[in-house]
Amino acid sequence: MKYLLVSDIHGSLPALEKVIDFYHQQHCDMMCIMGDILNYGPRNGLPEGLNPKAIAERLNAMADEIVAVRGNCDSEVDQMLLDFPILQDYVLLVDNGRKLLLTHGHIFHKDHLPHGRFDAVVYGHTHLWELQRTEETVICNTGSVTFPKGGNPPTLGTYEDGRIRMFRLDGKLLKEIDL
Repeated sequence: MKYLLVSDIHGSLPALEKVIDFYHQQHCDMMCIMGDILNYGPRNGLPEGLNPKAIAERLNAMADEIVAVRGNCDSEVDQMLLDFPILQDYVLLVDNGRKLLLTHGHIFHKDHLPHGRFDAVVYGHTHLWELQRTEETVICNTGSVTFPKGGNPPTLGTYEDGRIRMFRLDGKLLKEIDL
């Protein structure tokens, strides 16, 4: 299976439409969303094309292809609009014996890992993409497709057959690591 790894959409319909285009162009099987889907958050400005209702409609059409976790800007009200669960703090994705912990990043992240062994910890939250191997695991921060920080472009990733790849939203490969 091929998984799309994305975080921090923050209500931007144009950003989501590019994500969905990337998903189809890359022939992904599942979309893994690491939170902050509909709400732009009090610390961010208004995103281009803010349209949470349209985002819910687009994602609900793909609900059987989505695994998502709760971001710090996601709420029970957001869950009422979405046809797939978003209120868990993490999901353990097991693919061919490899364990990936999917989380938003406001609770678990590279400086605060949960107990247990994971081949990769995948999150967002900081809006700064990162892909590195540590002594404990592979760290993948998918950045943000709407509000990238640190001069970075909008970013997202894929996971397939033990390899994580980070891309710019325009499709340019930035980095890859084998687990």
